[in-house]
Amino acid sequence: MPRPRRNTRPRDALGRPLPYGADGVDGPPEGVLRTPAQALAEAAALLAAGRPFHAHEVFEDAWKSRPDDERDFWRGLAQLAVGLTHAGRGNAVGAVRLLERGAANLAAAGGPTHGVDVPALLSWCRAAVVEVEAGRPPEPPPLPQ
Repeated sequence: MPRPRRNTRPRDALGRPLPYGADGVDGPPEGVLRTPAQALAEAAALLAAGRPFHAHEVFEDAWKSRPDDERDFWRGLAQLAVGLTHAGRGNAVGAVRLLERGAANLAAAGGPTHGVDVPALLSWCRAAVVEVEAGRPPEPPPLPQ
C-alpha cells in the first residue's frame, strides 16, 4: 500500500511548491513497490512528458526498495532525473553536478540493469552535460518503455 505523500502542498510540473489552494500537478504515489520494468516505463513516460521531478520519485522508490546490488543503478537514475529537474529550473550548475554524479553511480553499478543500455545512457549523460552547459534542454534519456 502506498504511503501518503510527505507534503500535500501543490507542486508544478518541475516539483516547485505552489501556494496552497493552487492547481498543481499530481505526482506518482510514493512508496509504491513497482517491478523494475514498471518503474522504468513509468519514469520514462514522466521524463518524456517533461516531468523529471516526478520521474525522480519513481526512481527513488525503486532505489529504496531494490536489493543492495541494484542501489547504485537506481540511485544513478534518480540523480539523472534530479539533474534534468535542475536543468528545467534553470540551475545549470546543479544540473551538471547531478548528471555527472548519476553517471558515476551508473558506471559503478554492478547488479542487474533491467534492459537499460548503460553505455548508451552514459553517452547520453555526456551529451546532456554539453546541452545544459550551452543553455539548451537535453533530450530525455534512452530508457526502455
